[in-house]
Amino acid sequence: MAHRDTMPGPEEMLPGREEPLPVGNRHYVLDRAIRPPFPHGLERAAFGMGCFWGAEQLFWELPGVWTTAVGYGGGATPNPTYEEVCSGLTGHAEAVLVVFDPARVSYESLLQTFWENHDPTQGMRQHADVGTQYRSVIFTYGDGQARAAAASRAAYAKALEARGLGPVTTELVPAPPFYYAEDYHQQYLAKNPAGYCGIKGTGVTCPVGA
Repeated sequence: MAHRDTMPGPEEMLPGREEPLPVGNRHYVLDRAIRPPFPHGLERAAFGMGCFWGAEQLFWELPGVWTTAVGYGGGATPNPTYEEVCSGLTGHAEAVLVVFDPARVSYESLLQTFWENHDPTQGMRQHADVGTQYRSVIFTYGDGQARAAAASRAAYAKALEARGLGPVTTELVPAPPFYYAEDYHQQYLAKNPAGYCGIKGTGVTCPVGA
């Protein structure tokens, strides 16, 4: 399959479907719901940072994270399949939904995990994974997250520049609909311990969230 490195135009977008894909509602590791409603006081965050299998594991292992799920966001095709997303004709990025307790883990700490565990300078790819679905993106829930994400991007861009890397290509986007990926993608690396994980960081520390 050819890998697209440009976003599709409106006339190219696949139509998708009205009904969501059938997905279970229990986290394989945390044994909690992965779909709302979530308990009172919890907040949501969402990130695209390359292959969502490894990205999800990073977040479910963080203390204070209540649940996680993988899915698709940022495109125009409703309820896409994995194959449709991989075609590059949905506009979606592979994304991780993180539901967290802000009394136990700050949003800034989630941002630090995001920045330090992928390369946000690579545009429409992450290392060997090439395509628009692997782009770096932060989907923000509310003005507070938007401000924190923008501040962290500016701070990390300076840190990367000091190491001869950059510029940062990460998008900041108000959270769009989150379309849950197929069941077999959820908590994939817990179900398949020898599975592929292609994400890796730059080795540059993020100066926020410590």
